[in-house]
Amino acid sequence: MKGIYALYSEFDAVQQAVDNLRAVGLTDPEITVISSEPIEGYRFHHRDHATSMYWIAAAGAAFGLAFATWLTRMTELAWPLPTGNMPIVAWWPNLIIMFEMTMLGAILATVVTLLVTARLPARGPALYDPAVADGQILVGVSQPADSNVAAIERALTADTAATIKRV
Repeated sequence: MKGIYALYSEFDAVQQAVDNLRAVGLTDPEITVISSEPIEGYRFHHRDHATSMYWIAAAGAAFGLAFATWLTRMTELAWPLPTGNMPIVAWWPNLIIMFEMTMLGAILATVVTLLVTARLPARGPALYDPAVADGQILVGVSQPADSNVAAIERALTADTAATIKRV
């Protein structure tokens, strides 16, 4: 079995289903919640909010700046162009390359972080139902253990008249 899920029309029922799945012993990464509407006002929304993308982008920018500084300086020292009394390493023109490489490092680090955290490209089909596009909210579990299937079904249908679907 690839997954088991239920569809809900109210966010309060979704919150109850998520709480019931947590009570069964499932962790937040094992529980899938898909909605076509924003879900910021509920507790189950905050389970994936923490990210370190800012720090990774800053590290990419710092690496880009360090690499650009090294590249421009070493290039000018490897092929010196003496021009009168001026220094071999000209920092003002180098700032353009340093800025561009700093931005390139930050952008590449952000894109790689986005692809990794979003698990793109996806290795397997995720839980989805076309009714989500019509306003339903999907709550499910991918790859449940065979011993937990009955407990998961009870957790998804407790307090609601949701229909269980297996994929």
